[in-house]
Amino acid sequence: MLNVTVDEIQRDPLKYLRQVEAGETLVIVRSDKAIAELRPIASNKQLRPFGLCSGDFTVPDDFDAPLPEDLLSAFEGK
Repeated sequence: MLNVTVDEIQRDPLKYLRQVEAGETLVIVRSDKAIAELRPIASNKQLRPFGLCSGDFTVPDDFDAPLPEDLLSAFEGK
């Protein structure tokens, strides 16, 4: 983890972005106080396959039907 001041980042932002891209985590400090952390995005997460829950549930035919008046009134705070 590398501490970097706001002024240092403003002078050469690409330098620090390249370090983050290479896997380095930066802590941005102002007046010796940490104000932010800049770190690489974890890209090793695999996307869930499409249709993973296929067949586990069915959407009812009236899914998009209007709500009953009493339930709609409760949602609207009436």
